[in-house]
Amino acid sequence: MQTTSHILMIRPSHFEYNAETAVNNSFQINSGDHSVPQKALQEFDLFVDVLENYGIDVTVIQDTAVPYTPDSIFPNNWISFHSDGTICLYPMFAENRRKERKPTVLNTIAAKFELSSTVDFTEQEERERYLEGTGSMVLDRENKVAYACISVRTDENVLQQFCDEMGYTPIVFEALDIEGFPIYHTNVMMCVADRYVVVCLDSISNEIEKQELVAALLATNKVIIPISLDQMNHFAGNMLQVENSMGTKYLVMSSQAFHSLSIDQTNKLISFNEIIHSDISTIESNGGGSARCMMAEVFLPLK
Repeated sequence: MQTTSHILMIRPSHFEYNAETAVNNSFQINSGDHSVPQKALQEFDLFVDVLENYGIDVTVIQDTAVPYTPDSIFPNNWISFHSDGTICLYPMFAENRRKERKPTVLNTIAAKFELSSTVDFTEQEERERYLEGTGSMVLDRENKVAYACISVRTDENVLQQFCDEMGYTPIVFEALDIEGFPIYHTNVMMCVADRYVVVCLDSISNEIEKQELVAALLATNKVIIPISLDQMNHFAGNMLQVENSMGTKYLVMSSQAFHSLSIDQTNKLISFNEIIHSDISTIESNGGGSARCMMAEVFLPLK
């Protein structure tokens, strides 16, 4: 099953620009606006309302003020949930992001869903090896493929450890942003849905790796919808397909991403599923992440 109707989102206590992550996240911009925490909170609440209005089950957990975690709004980087009841915990690059692994989150999830086991990769932080969850990996859950562009935050050895543990096949490549720097997370340049994939192939300069990625996608019968580097910069790759309680599928993205799409791209996406979008521009600019980063899909069985 590639999509779920259950989403975990963390309501921020004090969201703002994180200098520790900005060292290798070229999507972050320090606005210097003192009202960022308030604006981000408004954007978050509106986004949740939009999702819930479509019948998507959102488990919202209020972040705690202590310890201070400015990027807690992006939970998919430190935890993932799987249909066999497994949760995975991931090693994080920024030290202040490691504090996001709070018992309050795990306890809330455990009260609602069945947990059978925990796979903990966080010891890799001691070796300065990182794999930031479904930011570093874009998972094809049905075909058990983990797509990953290698960066400081996505270590190939830890990726292989995840694949060995969870039964996935890794597809690895290098992807560069418009300035020629490694893209920090795979999920800003590609989104895998049930029958299609949105991907910025222009970010992959190695033709062999590009063709291997295309071949892997076609082998799983995905329709490829390419986006440009400029569209990727507007977070058009940072999308997530979800479903509601009736099984109706939707593609979720930010309003910035939606407005960057061409009419042809939009029509292709709508032929598969309706599009949901919300304005999260403050979160995008200061946090360097978008709609997909804010949603951790919960595939655990319900209690």
